[in-house]
Amino acid sequence: MRLYSALIGLSLIWGMSFVFIKWLLEPAGPWGTVFLRCFAAVVILLPFLWMKRDKITKPIPWKPMLIVGVFNAGLPWGLIALSETQINSSTAAVLNALTPICTGLVGFLFFSILLKKRQWLGIGLGFAGILVLMEFNVGQLFHESFVGIGTMVLTTISYGFATQYTKKHLQSTSVLLLTTCSLAAGALVGFVGTIFTGTTAGLKPALLTDPLILFAIVGLGCFGSGIAHLIFYYIIKNSSAEFATSVTYLVPITAMIWGYVLLDEPITKNLAIGLLIIFAGVYLATRKPKKEREMSEQRMTEEA
Repeated sequence: MRLYSALIGLSLIWGMSFVFIKWLLEPAGPWGTVFLRCFAAVVILLPFLWMKRDKITKPIPWKPMLIVGVFNAGLPWGLIALSETQINSSTAAVLNALTPICTGLVGFLFFSILLKKRQWLGIGLGFAGILVLMEFNVGQLFHESFVGIGTMVLTTISYGFATQYTKKHLQSTSVLLLTTCSLAAGALVGFVGTIFTGTTAGLKPALLTDPLILFAIVGLGCFGSGIAHLIFYYIIKNSSAEFATSVTYLVPITAMIWGYVLLDEPITKNLAIGLLIIFAGVYLATRKPKKEREMSEQRMTEEA
């Protein structure tokens, strides 16, 4: 129950993130957006990491954490921001739901992970729910250039790789250490991106004088990056990579809910039906057999 609560909370935070990205794109640019959200999160998390520095297990896996930071923060967040220069936030959120599929495929192809038929059925059912939300108008997703649809697909592949890599190489690493260091790597990627694209003007301190921009930075940094990543790595460590990335099935729903609350967008019948189908898909894709659940619970109890 705790894991499902964490999953829903994470979806609410990340659903709002697509709105924050839209607000930041014009003043900061795609890579400036990445830098600001990562930097804000690191500023929040560093004091907590400093207080727990004596409990950090050594040697510290710097290289794996750098790889995760690039592929789970810097690169995909830059691609999402770049995508939203061409497509709306709802479309980006819908495409983001490909992440569990890409995670499973990456795990199968590169990490020797086998998925049961039930899991594939759950993934397919979840994606069917996304199609319902789109009113089965798949063709609308392919009317854009590669920057938009193509970059969002690359985003999901990047997330899939980072999630499986974390599960394999950083299972025993402190969640707080992993989150802080990966976000610091993401900030570095964003900063380098602004230099290479010539958009460093978007990082001027004058941005902080605009209440909406400041709110978006705090929302993306503290919640969408810092707190959300703590929750995300907690789910990975206590469940599976597929369960953690199944949050992307829920994000389009929460993104539309935030659109209704903040932008007066209507909640349609397709939203309600899609919600039920998606939850069914998440349940099938992540539900473990009774014996496996009992063994997992026993292991978690012993570790606690």
